[in-house]
Amino acid sequence: MSEPHDCRTDRDLAISRRTFLHRAAGGFGSIALAGLLADVARSESSNADLARGALASSGFHVEPRAKRVIWIFLPGGLSHVDSFDPKPKLFTDHGKKVGKRFVLRPMWDFHPRGESGIEVSDLFPHLARRVDDLCVVRSMNTSHGNHFEATLAMHTGSTTFAMPSVGSWLSYGLGTMNRNLPSFVVLAPKLPYAGEQVWDANFLPGRHRGVRWVPGDAPVPNLTPRVDRRLQRLERGLLERANREHLEARGGDGDLEARIQSFEMAFALQREAPDVLDLSRESDETLGLYGLERGQTKGFGWQCLMARRLAERGVRFVELIDVGASGNWDDHGNMARHGKLAKNIDRPIAGLLEDLGRRGLLDDTLVVLTTEFGRTPLAKDAKTKGRDHHPAAFATCLAGGGVKAGHVHGATDELGQHVTEGRVHVHDLHATVLHLLGIDHRRLTYRHAGRDFRLTDVHGEVVTGLLA
Repeated sequence: MSEPHDCRTDRDLAISRRTFLHRAAGGFGSIALAGLLADVARSESSNADLARGALASSGFHVEPRAKRVIWIFLPGGLSHVDSFDPKPKLFTDHGKKVGKRFVLRPMWDFHPRGESGIEVSDLFPHLARRVDDLCVVRSMNTSHGNHFEATLAMHTGSTTFAMPSVGSWLSYGLGTMNRNLPSFVVLAPKLPYAGEQVWDANFLPGRHRGVRWVPGDAPVPNLTPRVDRRLQRLERGLLERANREHLEARGGDGDLEARIQSFEMAFALQREAPDVLDLSRESDETLGLYGLERGQTKGFGWQCLMARRLAERGVRFVELIDVGASGNWDDHGNMARHGKLAKNIDRPIAGLLEDLGRRGLLDDTLVVLTTEFGRTPLAKDAKTKGRDHHPAAFATCLAGGGVKAGHVHGATDELGQHVTEGRVHVHDLHATVLHLLGIDHRRLTYRHAGRDFRLTDVHGEVVTGLLA
């Protein structure tokens, strides 16, 4: 005889997690409920442990001067000879032939600025007024002249292999100061060259990967919970138990563990991020520093203000990228486009430095303004108004966080073609950034594929001439 057929539908038989949790909360499942709440507590305790970095047990390698980094990256190649590295000979010798190329005059004049008298061009009039905050490195160089590889190098130290980003290394080494926010946040309207590899954690634990927030009405999607907080907490406990059992059954899969941690971070973000994103309590004067209109949620001014708000809430590394892999600073045909792009970032960066200084944050926040390489002082023909890629020399500016203020480091030759004094390779910049945050770049390593990796590989020296 056949078994009697159950006429109830699958929908009737199924108990949704919401129904289950409501019943548990109502009393019949008090034991299960206690277990779920215990899972939540264990999860929060685990998150507290994860907030501690690799140096938590051993302590800082050197005395830290900074607690956090705001890293501003300009894709395409900002021209050093049109911005921070004045070369009078480019003005006087405009049009003259040097080898097979021709001297190209900068489109913007240079003037001494501030009490330090550092020369900055009219390309950045607002930032020029903050020059006494800046440590201008005029002797940067890198190892590759293509955008993709040079962008990777500036972020990961490698031009050939996908490696962890500098932000990921700092997250791994130091952990987070606020476990309700990611330790590494990227504010970028578009993807740069090399895409998400720029903020990837690669072989480091996945929780150290940068989290991208996109300027707009919803920088962080799905922030509003669909259920009340009490029920959501119970749901989280149920999910946590299932996820951990799933993980244990698979022998501790690193990618799976990173995915579980991303769920936990998403829950925390729903509590913390709305307050970060709410600019209603910022004064009109503060908004004006960044060139913002009230209610504005896009633009580089919004990115800079958001960087300050994330920094003061304990985010370890914030990266700002102004444009993407097209329509950027790569001006082969006409340098005039530099003017439009500079207008977008000039006032916000100056406002950020002023705002950080007012709030006492600049002392322990390292601000880095950089690009992947410079641009050639010489043009390919007498009629060209643009400049080509130039990895041999370019400029980077630093501020706050233990660097000399109102200071110029290094020099290039009379045309700005080659470094003649105080060479700073990308590896040296990375070593110096880590040093300022209390890390010896030679000792922060991670074992992978049978060897110990580090951000600077087997290279890099701390540039002591930059240190205050």
